[in-house]
Amino acid sequence: MLLWFTAYILIPAYTILFVQGNNWFTTNFSVIGNVVGREGEFVLWGLIVGIYFFWCLQLIVSRMPVRPRCTWLIPFSLMLLTCALITPYLPQKMPLKSVLHIVFSFTSALCLLICLGLIVWTLYKSDHRKYRLYPIGLTGIGLFSLFLLCLAGIVSSALEIFFTIASTLMVHRLYQKLV
Repeated sequence: MLLWFTAYILIPAYTILFVQGNNWFTTNFSVIGNVVGREGEFVLWGLIVGIYFFWCLQLIVSRMPVRPRCTWLIPFSLMLLTCALITPYLPQKMPLKSVLHIVFSFTSALCLLICLGLIVWTLYKSDHRKYRLYPIGLTGIGLFSLFLLCLAGIVSSALEIFFTIASTLMVHRLYQKLV
């Protein structure tokens, strides 16, 4: 019940509320989260999302008949997200730290996507019928994220909202399939 609430209510609601009042295509979480007074909201969002993915993916992997080799990416992605959350994104004042923030954020999401892809592929290979929609869904998440990146020309709030919510829901559905 807690995982369901987190995946279907808490993460989508908090993610959308976090960007409230900002243009989804011209700004992003890093800019919003480094506005004076919003840092705590950004860290809380990152903790909720990071812990959810860590916990859920660990549960999924523990129930898999064959463990994929990518399990080290789960804590690594969380560590990178933590680094992104504590590294300020203030390009005018701290350009080097801002670049590091971008590298940590992007690499964290990429590690999550790769790990999720390898988990989905391993499950799909074990039972084509049961997991047939997951490779399609993950490809859809990747392609639509790429579309949003091209549309805005930046990693925008729209991209971050879509990727966060879609990945959260996919991971939860995958977990439910294994239980």
